[in-house]
Amino acid sequence: MAAHAAESDPIVPPMPERTPKALREAIAQHTPKLVPDFDEHWKWAIADAYDVRPVPAFVAFWWGEYALARDPELDAHVHDLELRAAESTDIAEAKALLEEAARIRHRVQKLEPGE
Repeated sequence: MAAHAAESDPIVPPMPERTPKALREAIAQHTPKLVPDFDEHWKWAIADAYDVRPVPAFVAFWWGEYALARDPELDAHVHDLELRAAESTDIAEAKALLEEAARIRHRVQKLEPGE
């Protein structure tokens, strides 16, 4: 029974190399719903800018977005925390929920290629 449960667990793909090209390829393969936003952001922030200085910030942003989206359970958890915070009428509760979401987002930023 435990072996069957392990087989049905979704496999989280590894993080790609930390380059725009590798990141876009991973997004296209594993989280294709993000491709239009990635491409639009690239065109707006990088391709039409004639300036490569924003590339590290662009990659950092999409690194975190992909790291969450590739793991549907973690992605749903973070979005649930943020939604609950937005709907909360208790400021302390909302703050705690947002802090937890931020901790997760910060943690996935630290992932290395292959993790």
